Amino acid sequence: MTTASGLHWTSRRAFLMASVGCAVGLGNIWLFPYQAGANGGGAFVLIYLAAIFGLALPVLLAEIMLGRRGAAAPPAGLAAVARESGHSEQWRWMGILLGALGALFALAFYCVVGGWTLAYAFKAASGQLQQLDGAQSAHMFEQLSATAGSILPSFIAFTLLTVYISSRGLHAGIEKAVKLMMPALFTMLAAMVIYSAFVGDFAAAVQFLFRPDFSKITSHVVLAAFGTAFFSVSVGITNMMAYGSYIEKQTNLPESATLIVIADTTVALFAGLAIFPIVFMAGIEPAGGGGLAFISLPVAFGQIPGGLLFGTIFFVLLFFAALTSSIGMMEPPVSWLRDSFGLSRRKAALIAGGTAFVLSLLAALSFNVLADIRILGNFAVFADKTVFEFFVYLVTQVLMPAGGILVAIFAGWIVKRQFSADELYGGREPMMYKAWLFIVRFVAPILLAMVLYDVATQ
Repeated sequence: MTTASGLHWTSRRAFLMASVGCAVGLGNIWLFPYQAGANGGGAFVLIYLAAIFGLALPVLLAEIMLGRRGAAAPPAGLAAVARESGHSEQWRWMGILLGALGALFALAFYCVVGGWTLAYAFKAASGQLQQLDGAQSAHMFEQLSATAGSILPSFIAFTLLTVYISSRGLHAGIEKAVKLMMPALFTMLAAMVIYSAFVGDFAAAVQFLFRPDFSKITSHVVLAAFGTAFFSVSVGITNMMAYGSYIEKQTNLPESATLIVIADTTVALFAGLAIFPIVFMAGIEPAGGGGLAFISLPVAFGQIPGGLLFGTIFFVLLFFAALTSSIGMMEPPVSWLRDSFGLSRRKAALIAGGTAFVLSLLAALSFNVLADIRILGNFAVFADKTVFEFFVYLVTQVLMPAGGILVAIFAGWIVKRQFSADELYGGREPMMYKAWLFIVRFVAPILLAMVLYDVATQ
């Protein structure tokens, strides 16, 4: 089947690099170490690994499969696959909800955090993170968002860069960007691990990450690991479905999805090995919360040999991870606008980017001039959430797991077996196919429903 746009990745390597770039983001380098620290280290990691390969990988494979089968933007692609399987084209609304709207809400907070990474890369390079104590570091981070004038420059620069790369198109924009940034990201991460092994408490970090204490395992830890795994691989809001629509028929999807997950998991584990040796050496609490990257680590980098250089490398690494993911988040709404309304790539990127910018601006200003605004504040779960926190909660706690459930149900129950078997195994149904079908039909919806329930009852 030819894609609606007639576009394909120039090579399987280009697809893999773009997909790994989309999956590898703040969830791996920022969220994973924080969640591991907050949930018992090795016990959490063990469950996370099981969730990655037992839950996230099958749903990722389903999303990529649906993208290639539909060969269009997620709404049109889902409608086409539903139609050929004898079901209603109204499934297109799943693509609009998750791809057009979900991805834009994800960008709404992602661009703000991406702006933080850009700002801190400059702070690190200019020596502003040297010799800070905990209070000074916390004050610096608070000041970054305290006024509109302090937070807007880096946030606007990050957003404009995302829109520019997306507007350049699949080959001149996305592929060129990931071919530059992904090798650089892996090189910098490897350098960080080696550096941490020499200057940090590497033995303590290895023990923390890989020696599980099963007494730490609770139902909350299990569900937190599932949620982190799912967010880390970036499935549920059709980013991978949009990328999948550009894949050539001869590309092996199970093998490609497995490579994406292995690369994504490697980055998460390496991030832990880069961060925790420094954390333990500096006597920082590993369960330091969301401020681990932007408050605790700057203190450590400012006090260790080579901290100026490697602190800069760390935040550039974080910036690259954020940027490759934000480019992936742009693809579902851009491809939808292009396919549905006949817009040029540039116009579609400007409209999607402009919408994301307005939402991101509200999130950015929620740290200062809009700090008292509470969206849906009449509901208890949102009563204490700023606009930024509302977007984070909506995407990571609601839309992504709900999207995963919908993707799994669609791939397992709506798509005819002959079509999914054709896409995944050339029409054959080996044991791996049957295992995948069982997981997306029964296991993934149930586990993700449990994650949603856990979120709703917190």
